Amino acid sequence: MKIALIGQDIPMLLPALLADLLYAGKETGARAAAEEKNPAMREVLQGYGDAVFRKAGAGEGLFTVTGDRGEALEGADCVVYAGDPQAASGFFMDRSALESDREGDPGLTDQARVNGGIEGLLHAMRAGREILRLCDDMDAHCPEALVINLGQPMARTTAVFLNRGYRCFGLGRTPMKGASGVDTYAKRLRIPPENLRAETAGLPGFAFLTEIRDGKSDLTGKLKKAAENGELGSLSKRWLGWWDAIPAGDVTDHAEFLPAQPDYIPEEKPEFGETVEKRKERILYMNTVREKGADDREGAMAQLLLLSKAPPVRPVRLALALLRRETAAFPAVTRRNGNTMPQLAPEAVIETTLRLKDGEAEDREIRVPEALAEILAEVDEANRLAARAAAGDRGAVREYIETDPALGGLDRLYCQDVAEALIRANELE
Repeated sequence: MKIALIGQDIPMLLPALLADLLYAGKETGARAAAEEKNPAMREVLQGYGDAVFRKAGAGEGLFTVTGDRGEALEGADCVVYAGDPQAASGFFMDRSALESDREGDPGLTDQARVNGGIEGLLHAMRAGREILRLCDDMDAHCPEALVINLGQPMARTTAVFLNRGYRCFGLGRTPMKGASGVDTYAKRLRIPPENLRAETAGLPGFAFLTEIRDGKSDLTGKLKKAAENGELGSLSKRWLGWWDAIPAGDVTDHAEFLPAQPDYIPEEKPEFGETVEKRKERILYMNTVREKGADDREGAMAQLLLLSKAPPVRPVRLALALLRRETAAFPAVTRRNGNTMPQLAPEAVIETTLRLKDGEAEDREIRVPEALAEILAEVDEANRLAARAAAGDRGAVREYIETDPALGGLDRLYCQDVAEALIRANELE
């Protein structure tokens, strides 16, 4: 089995990727190949990976870091993609362009969002362009490969892979953890972890809690009462009133897909990937493992620190379950709908628990309140239009501007002109 690791976030994820491959997955004969263009970073990653493989006793296993994408992809059974070409410089350039020159007029600054609205379209087009280049290379080197996508914006990048004909599953920012995550709701309701049963359903970054239980006791109503009383925040209270559902995950992500909210202002300085400080710290720990070895006390401590700071996504565990045709369940997996959420189009890109039986997805029908299904359908349509726009469909750009819920209440013709100007400025035509 060979897994190719592609994208600028792979170094940050590498400790958990290799731990899941070699220890949780026990694939000691596996091959892993990472693409890294920077020669100095190649040396760090190669030395770190070699030390981890030695520690695992990975027999015939092989870890390779290369600057040649074709070499990394050749013969891969799975490609883990963790790229996001949305640079901070590009975002801030667009944000500046969305501001008005007139005194007291903010212009369309509210549309400077990471995932929705005008800048969400630009983000998807930047990301899609890179993914299509990757798909061209995969066509040549591993045309049957499974794709596990971690690239943002999750729904839109997954749709690009799916539109190119690849079997693709995505793992975005999980609704299971965080301030409005399932784990926080469970703590609020004092549900012991061993008794917790919870389900979420919706779209990537726009998921909702459909069930939360303490063993056999359904506590969803109790949580809704807390939301009605404003105990879960003003946005959760408002959306419960609109859709009879509680958001799961970061509510600021949800707000990005909706018209301007009176108590939500998009983040002015969002982070894209690791901060410089976190990158320096990670490299220090990786070099310690590389130089001391993973068996050494100091190296083992550095490895534990790397794993403790790893993001919660586990793409290799999902990949192994699919490739080894296992029976398992994974929460919050992005994929094509099919029949899972019958209120949405079969082509919709949804996020729900993925239940596998012998490696194949089992359709388990999930229904949500009708009002919620309506807004989910609108956001999904915008997501899939953005994916088409990323592939060069200019008609999809116009249709996106005409229908995206995040542009509600704005002059759509004016937004069309602004979006076209930004597309030209970013050379995304």
